[in-house]
Amino acid sequence: MSNNDSTSNANAANTPAVRDDNAADSELFTDQGRTSVADVVVSKIAGMAAREVSGVHDLGGGASRAIGALRERIPGGRVNVQQGISVEVGERQAAVDISIVAEYGVAIHELAEAIRRNIILSVEEMTGLEVTEVNVVVHDVHLPEDDDDDDDNDEPQQSARVQ
Repeated sequence: MSNNDSTSNANAANTPAVRDDNAADSELFTDQGRTSVADVVVSKIAGMAAREVSGVHDLGGGASRAIGALRERIPGGRVNVQQGISVEVGERQAAVDISIVAEYGVAIHELAEAIRRNIILSVEEMTGLEVTEVNVVVHDVHLPEDDDDDDDNDEPQQSARVQ
């Protein structure tokens, strides 16, 4: 070991420990305590942020949308804002995977970027976590005639109940 190495090691031993930049800048770790954010919190925020973006018809793949539709028909049932959202939350960072159905005619690459921006902004603002990535999967495109088909299917069922 050279003389310079032993001097620098001695100086390092006498200096107080320095927290890394992320910890020093984090709103989640303060001198008064630590804040933990649960996965469910991040997934709800991400779901609401994605639904705010124009061009998003629905969230989730086919199976989760079918289950969501059943849940909403039950009296007192609500929209599951976490549908189609998967998150990984660490102490300072979060990653989000989202599955969507896009409206027909919307530029999908622009829609994905708008979703990504809105989720990052919302999650970082509300939680203090750094969002490292938002992966968007487009499962389907909603066509205008899909609504017409749904209306046609509802009418016979309603009239059958009346009789």
